[in-house]
Amino acid sequence: MREIARRDARARTFGAAVRNIAVIVTMTTLVAACETRPPATAFDRPESHALASTETTPLATALAPLQKRHPDESAVRLLPTGTDALQARIALARAATKTLDMQYYIANEDNTGKLLLGAALYAADRGVRVRMLVDDLNFKDIDQIMAALNSHDKIEIRVFNPYGSAQRSFSERTQNFFTNLSHFTRRMHNKAMIADNQIAIVGGRNLGDEYFSASPTLQFRDLDVFAAGPVTQEISASFDDYWNSSLAYPLRALNKQKFDARELDKTRDDLRKHWREQADPLNAKPLNATPLAQQIAREEMGLVWAPTEFRVDSPSKIEHPSDDYKSPPMERLVALLKDAQSEFLILSPYFVPHDAGVKALAGLTKRRVRVAVLTNSLAATDAVAVQAGYAPYRIPMLQNGVELYEFKPIQVEGESSPRAGLFGSQSRASLHAKAYVIDRSILVIGSMNLDPRSAKLNTELALVIHSKPIAEEAAKLFENGISPKVSWQVQLASAAVTEELRRTGAPQSGLVWITEENGSLVTYNFDPEAGLYRNAMTGLFMMLPVDKQL
Repeated sequence: MREIARRDARARTFGAAVRNIAVIVTMTTLVAACETRPPATAFDRPESHALASTETTPLATALAPLQKRHPDESAVRLLPTGTDALQARIALARAATKTLDMQYYIANEDNTGKLLLGAALYAADRGVRVRMLVDDLNFKDIDQIMAALNSHDKIEIRVFNPYGSAQRSFSERTQNFFTNLSHFTRRMHNKAMIADNQIAIVGGRNLGDEYFSASPTLQFRDLDVFAAGPVTQEISASFDDYWNSSLAYPLRALNKQKFDARELDKTRDDLRKHWREQADPLNAKPLNATPLAQQIAREEMGLVWAPTEFRVDSPSKIEHPSDDYKSPPMERLVALLKDAQSEFLILSPYFVPHDAGVKALAGLTKRRVRVAVLTNSLAATDAVAVQAGYAPYRIPMLQNGVELYEFKPIQVEGESSPRAGLFGSQSRASLHAKAYVIDRSILVIGSMNLDPRSAKLNTELALVIHSKPIAEEAAKLFENGISPKVSWQVQLASAAVTEELRRTGAPQSGLVWITEENGSLVTYNFDPEAGLYRNAMTGLFMMLPVDKQL
């Protein structure tokens, strides 16, 4: 075994880090307190609800005979690649004949975003009622396309939990970021898209190029599930709860821009042009060659019928925060683990177990249950602060028999396309999937990470799928993800390695990162490929009192 320790020589990044920290501290000190915003109910905002599940639609007609053969079950199919997920969403929008509901933490107006917003606009032009609920954290006052679409008489867009006064400036919202942190930090993290209250897509993906293998700079490795049947009605009911909550503000109350019919026409023309130019390069068409209802009726979708549960946080988690609140998705996962017999596989990009989590995982390993975790490395993560919350628990987890793998930022070369699969491309990668496999017979999948933010601050949703074929498929994705080509395995440093590092004066973390490079076993003695800047920022966040915000 040969020891390799690589350092990033670009020390100038440290100065940039210091300057950024100074700016944040200065802004936090100088800004003034914010005003209380009016509740969403103060605006013209009619209550609305999902389509009745008994309504006749092509999707309902296609599913009816299949549901009779599978009573008390729902149909599911994993969407492991960016192109799978993009095609499925476009197909869902095209299949809707009466209602289309979308709920997202992030919704970007980039290349794939325009394809999806265009599909929603075309649905509205056919008479479909479109409701779109977007969290305010990543929503901008200058979102041109959504503001234009919101002028359509069949489209309504609402913004969840805006952190500024509803009729004030962007600068006031920026001030509120710093002066009302406890309000700002609670976000709607749910991700769902529902057509005609019959079919839904839920999982880890937001709407943006990086989630659909379409970004030239970053590829999020993510996982969604396509679901049909009774569980969809539960997802719709949850959407209604958020849509009608006191924190769901009409976009027109927040966006100062005004749009008339001519500008909507221009947006429609622009989106059609974008489809003609980008649908083929982004591989958005194949699933749409045949109507979705027809594919379902012919049983061509590869759907697996299984008992499926839906668990979701209530909007009250943000509306009326309480230390006594228990998150239903998290509580259900904990309950399922009590019966785990052989294995618990964790896919969580933002993983902060805290002492309670370490104790729970140790309880499993003591019962001879294999526990294996795949999370982001410091080099791959898009949230360095989270790494500061996770890093202190690596040694305790390993000491208690937990297997630990960290995702690499540069994936295996030689694939023919950056859209090759959940694991494997030539692009810079970051793990984003949130999935948990129990005994290769149960899959829990959704928006929930294993961290305090998901448990206490953000709202989350999860599907619990009791299916060996689906759980086995997810387990195979996990095993691919922990291969040496894709991830580093983290282990406790041996006594010999620790002594050698001490003798040479090298940094000692108590850990080693093991992988294969050019056919040889390679060991790193500190976070590989992370560089000085990320290490410095991690050290800073470890000193700040932000543990509960991670």
